[in-house]
Amino acid sequence: MKIQGFLGAMALFLMLGCQQKTTTPDSMKTAIPEEEKDTVAILKEPQKEITNDAAAILARKEVPILCYHNIKDFSASAGEMTKTYTVKPAAFAEQMKALSDAGYHSILPDQLYDYLLHNKPLPEKPVMITFDDTRGEQYSIGAAEMKKYNFKGVFFVMTVSINRPNYLSEAEIKELSDSGNAIAAHTWDHHMVTKYSGEDWNTQLVKPKAKLEAIIGKPINYFAYPFGLWNAAAIPEIKKSGYNMAFILSTKRDSLNPLFTVRRMIVSGNWTTERMMQSIEGTFKNAK
Repeated sequence: MKIQGFLGAMALFLMLGCQQKTTTPDSMKTAIPEEEKDTVAILKEPQKEITNDAAAILARKEVPILCYHNIKDFSASAGEMTKTYTVKPAAFAEQMKALSDAGYHSILPDQLYDYLLHNKPLPEKPVMITFDDTRGEQYSIGAAEMKKYNFKGVFFVMTVSINRPNYLSEAEIKELSDSGNAIAAHTWDHHMVTKYSGEDWNTQLVKPKAKLEAIIGKPINYFAYPFGLWNAAAIPEIKKSGYNMAFILSTKRDSLNPLFTVRRMIVSGNWTTERMMQSIEGTFKNAK
């Protein structure tokens, strides 16, 4: 009977305890100093995204952007244009390894856009690796070699060449996109933007964008000028066609539209790997 009485008392004690509200004595509450209340209120408000103007974009450190065309062997007697626009497979492999060994991390256009326009952070030692003209070896050699170092590339496609022999197929373009690379536009047939008029803008800017979007199922927001050539008349048309950023070669950027004159450097087949690494520093002297 004594045990039963003891257990009953304990049950009553616990029940009463559960019904009591836990309170914190005023002496233990942390008061926010009056002078800090405004700061706390600001921190609680949604922070507005920074949007840089042209001057602020130009003031950002440039990111090295490499431009490749052909990746194939050539003879010592090849013409200068071939040597300039063609990198041998062994040299390309060596260059990718050198970038990795030096601590570079590949980035894609979305990251560059957010960095330039909104001050978003980039990985340490960023580099962008781009390919022009839709050559088939960019997939079979370029993408395969980059994959060894977890690098991703940007493939600027001229749509007239899709599915032709020695050029990228629709399936390869889709696979490149699905595996994390960026697909971007490089006109329909590589005519100079500086010579466009009338229906050319639709043929060279709008239709290629729509075709590539249909292939990869994603927006196409970036464009590269054939031969790196541009003029002031082209930029409003490129904007109107739905592109967020456009890439030239290593000439001067436009002071009013730096997002549409982003500089790249052609990697020459005449260069050693050491020369290529030195050229990154020389071309992008204020590189991030």
